[in-house]
Amino acid sequence: MPSSPQHPAPAPGQSPDADAEDFALYREKFRSRLPPSLQQLRGPAHGVVDLPLHMAWSGMTSYDLGKPRRRMGLYRTVLHEGLRDDLPRCLTQDLLLELWPVLRTLVGRTVRTVWEDAFPRLASRTRAAA
Repeated sequence: MPSSPQHPAPAPGQSPDADAEDFALYREKFRSRLPPSLQQLRGPAHGVVDLPLHMAWSGMTSYDLGKPRRRMGLYRTVLHEGLRDDLPRCLTQDLLLELWPVLRTLVGRTVRTVWEDAFPRLASRTRAAA
């Protein structure tokens, strides 16, 4: 698998077992942030969302939900960088379900897999959109 932010390159001389352990830890990082249910995602559906620095450390901090590209960028950023308490505050179930068929192609494989495994409804949205 090529190196990327979602799949860091192994350290030189690292064994395949260490790679598997790193990958498992990476998956667990995202799994531990998941809300218990999609219904708990009760963030804003309109207006402007300002992200704190721990999520918006590499760029944009303010997202207008009325602009489709900005809305998609917000969801991508929150899924990758948000902590457990950030997800319900920044995301809303209805928008996540609406955006998922495209959003799933913009997030890393690990994020996509963790969310679809935890919430089969997301995976079914993808099949319905196909």
